[in-house]
Amino acid sequence: MIDGQTVGFSETGTPDPEVTPKAKRRSFSASYKKKILAEVEAAGASGRIGEILRREGIYSSTLANWRKERDAAIDSAFSKKRGPESRRSPLTAENEKLRRQNLRLQEELRKAEIIIDVQKKVATLMGRPLPPVPESENS
Repeated sequence: MIDGQTVGFSETGTPDPEVTPKAKRRSFSASYKKKILAEVEAAGASGRIGEILRREGIYSSTLANWRKERDAAIDSAFSKKRGPESRRSPLTAENEKLRRQNLRLQEELRKAEIIIDVQKKVATLMGRPLPPVPESENS
């Protein structure tokens, strides 16, 4: 009860249809943030900073967040690489893939040839020489 009335009800006891609007969050433009940050930086003394914050209705934590945003923007601007972007065509990517596959297959072939040579030597030592394999046209 507030001042003899039940909250949410009219004087007649019926529900009050008026709904209080939700508070809208304030948003600040980049130019406004920049202006306030410059003004705070120029103020120097802590009393002046508090005066600016009270005048504008801004919390000190908001000011700290704006400083972080500014510093992050500066860091990202300086960390960007200059020059044209490297534009790799799909053919270049496929060419690299095929080169890696070719190197892998060559290594597997080398290992297979070593194994075959060892098998031939073992068969010769055991007295069972293997018949010669005719050379293929690709070799």
